[in-house]
Amino acid sequence: MPVRQTTSVLSIFVPWAVLLASVMFAAIVRTRLLQIPLERDEGEYAYAGQLLLQGIPPYGELFNMKFPGTYAAYALIMAIFGQSIAGIHIGFLLCNTAAIVLVFFLGRRLYGVSAGAASSAAYGLLSIGAGVNGTQGHATHLIVLVVLAGSSLLLYAVFTSRTTYLLSSGFFFGLGILMKQHAVFFAIFGAVYLAWEQGITRRKLETPALLSLMIYLAGLSVPLAFTSIALWRAGVFGQFWFWTFTYGRQYVLETTLADGISELSVSFSHVVGPNLLLWIFAAAGLLLTWWRNQFRMAARFTTSLLLFSFLGVCPGLYFREHYFVIMLPAVALFIGAALRSLQGLFGNVPSYLYLGVLLFSLSQQSEFLFRLSPHQAARMMYSINPFPEAIPVADYLRSHTSEGERIAVLGSEPEIYFYAHRRSVTGYIYTYAMMEPQPYALSMQNAMIHDIETARPAYVVLATVSTSWIIRATSSRHIFEWWNAFWPQRYKKVGVVEVTHSGQTKYNWDNVESYEPKSGVILEVYQRRD
Repeated sequence: MPVRQTTSVLSIFVPWAVLLASVMFAAIVRTRLLQIPLERDEGEYAYAGQLLLQGIPPYGELFNMKFPGTYAAYALIMAIFGQSIAGIHIGFLLCNTAAIVLVFFLGRRLYGVSAGAASSAAYGLLSIGAGVNGTQGHATHLIVLVVLAGSSLLLYAVFTSRTTYLLSSGFFFGLGILMKQHAVFFAIFGAVYLAWEQGITRRKLETPALLSLMIYLAGLSVPLAFTSIALWRAGVFGQFWFWTFTYGRQYVLETTLADGISELSVSFSHVVGPNLLLWIFAAAGLLLTWWRNQFRMAARFTTSLLLFSFLGVCPGLYFREHYFVIMLPAVALFIGAALRSLQGLFGNVPSYLYLGVLLFSLSQQSEFLFRLSPHQAARMMYSINPFPEAIPVADYLRSHTSEGERIAVLGSEPEIYFYAHRRSVTGYIYTYAMMEPQPYALSMQNAMIHDIETARPAYVVLATVSTSWIIRATSSRHIFEWWNAFWPQRYKKVGVVEVTHSGQTKYNWDNVESYEPKSGVILEVYQRRD
């Protein structure tokens, strides 16, 4: 490793042309769908980034169990491209472009230039599909970007023993953990692979294996230590620790193994979906790389990356579709490896076969990629969740409040805060935790109630949407009982936005006391009476 290939003018030109085509294809699709409404995670990140740009640290006025790296990334993106849906998605377009390029160079180093080109094409298509909610600004795309950078540097470190590569590799894996805790498995991957290659297969390297590992871990600790110090100086380290470790531990223990396996089977079928032939290609690549001695060292790297990326999907056993984005680089690398191996056996025939597979997968997703409007694409991915409806609701709130006034959302729709450019009276921008079978649920309900009663927000939005609460049989209904008794004396209903079962939206403003919605997907807007 790296793998050598015979060269000609055509063989030099074609892989770069494939890379350019992959980048342009992904960029065109993302540009067409720039205005897809933000979903809940994006709304959380965008609101947190908005607060950061106002000098308000994470966990001060916003509570969640995720690490703050994605908040900072959103703040940076919005500082450059603006606080808008399009601005956020432009940032992730560039993130996706960089990831495609990194997959190309990683595949080229591992299996040769044709494999790099095939891998970049595969990742470009897989990473924007509806099955993984690929057009959205999820933390998983940020994890992929920094992990690919760390993995590339790790390879250079193993084969050069340069301290700067080791340190930088660890640093990027540490950044991955900051983006979301799932990336800790990539950090473990880096340490395991480094220890294996330097401690066992390359014992004669000048840098001792233990010292190399210590340098790697030092780089890994830098972003984590810096963030901890910054949060401590901001006075929010206690809240950070509670939400990310104390409550986070309860969260990951809630799902049973049986429920997790059931969710995995459903989610994985959506993820693979129209790309089944590409995944079969990847499985062939896994087998062929271990079969051919020429690729044995590359096989160790890619197999380890695949294993640990799958483990990164597993925390909590929730298996949401966009979690699988972090597996796609390893899948794409094995697709490239399959093509390279088959070329060695059958010449150019596998290249035409691979092109056919790409075109078939593309045709299976053509409606989403080329025809659906942003609104329709949101409905395809998220059904009748009120993500498009959050925009006019937020516009109403923004036009009926002054800049300093605050609002509250009873439900898990943080995108409303972002769109409205209004701060919440409570840090509970998600209400899922209040419905979960964990010991802090009722105290969280009482804390949110206290915040609303004390701050008296100008407007309150009630999200009567099952996916905004996920109520269980054992969930306490205390917060609903309180609201039903509280609002008639203090608030008046001024808006009802209803999403019907057919996906149509009815907007009703002001004189709505007698309006009776017929669906279960409703956003109700309440104004303080005084």
